Amino acid sequence: MQRNNGITATGGSSVVGNAVASGKNAKAEVHNAGPGQAEGPRQQRTPQEIAELLDQLVDALGRSEHPERADLIEAAQDAREELSTESPRRGKLRLLARALVDAVPGFTALTSLAVTIEEAIHGL
Repeated sequence: MQRNNGITATGGSSVVGNAVASGKNAKAEVHNAGPGQAEGPRQQRTPQEIAELLDQLVDALGRSEHPERADLIEAAQDAREELSTESPRRGKLRLLARALVDAVPGFTALTSLAVTIEEAIHGL
């Protein structure tokens, strides 16, 4: 039995997490440690640090040519506002983070930052 230890992208152009594959028959691989394997502790970020990442994303979106940048900027700002509340709703933050990740697959820098934000929110 084989085990899937990561994500493999082949052909064309693809961005998955922090892996980028571009060009004919290109291939990118990301391997995550499975249970019981030492990968090192995942960096846990504070709500303020996540808000700073969201600010970076807003700035990057503003400079981008993304066709939905206005809506994405609004979603990032909504997430930032939610983080500033006394008891941020994690479910709402996760939905906003997933929407951001799903919306930027063709924009490498945005994708990497959006994935970082999503992982940080899941670590709250």
